[in-house]
Amino acid sequence: MTTAIHARHIEVYYGDSIALSNVDLAVPRGSSLAVIGTNGSGKSTLLKVIAGTLAPTSGELTVSGPPPAFVLQSTEVDTGLPITVRDTISLARYPSLGLFKRFQSRDREVIDQAMARMAIEDLAERQLHELSGGQRQRVLVAQGLAQDSAILLLDEPATGLDLTSRAIILDMVDEETAAGRTVVLTTHNLDDARRCDDVLLLNTTPVVLGPPSEVLTEQHLRTAFGRQFIRVGDGLMLDDPHHHSH
Repeated sequence: MTTAIHARHIEVYYGDSIALSNVDLAVPRGSSLAVIGTNGSGKSTLLKVIAGTLAPTSGELTVSGPPPAFVLQSTEVDTGLPITVRDTISLARYPSLGLFKRFQSRDREVIDQAMARMAIEDLAERQLHELSGGQRQRVLVAQGLAQDSAILLLDEPATGLDLTSRAIILDMVDEETAAGRTVVLTTHNLDDARRCDDVLLLNTTPVVLGPPSEVLTEQHLRTAFGRQFIRVGDGLMLDDPHHHSH
């Protein structure tokens, strides 16, 4: 099986603080990996290292193919920024096209497909700042899809979203891996993590890595989350003041 992402002994320091330590990881091509852990556990730092936007302090990282597409969590947009949904997604094509070259039919096709997959075609000419949080997150994911990369990195893509947006984004993850692409996402939601092929439970250093059934056990979750982890009946739940999930 081909490895899409291979990390060996990755460490990241911010000054004297350790953000990531001793991360060894091999993500097969065409698979999905959920990274879960408390706030400050290194989840976003790991995505930045894989994306190539943050150099590790030590260790080696090999990523196959072109640079991954990296989708950040949606934030508020400056109301003075006049940019439409279509223009936002079109920005994804410039790295491969070059700033001063004209879009070809293939570029327009990729943009249209990305909008269709995120069900935002009717929003194409709307201003980005006018959208709801869920709609805006779908635009950012569509922008990631429009990069047409073999690896998609998603930082908490479904946190705090409406049910429709959550379903569209999580179904897209399944579609990407079915098409042979690789997806790595961070999440606080145990159900979202269970949908993935593998789960990395991270607490600066890896706690455990493997299939969801082996990783998302009460013992492992208590080790990583401590008091933030509680049992509700037969279910497991993370009681995080910033994120609520079942």
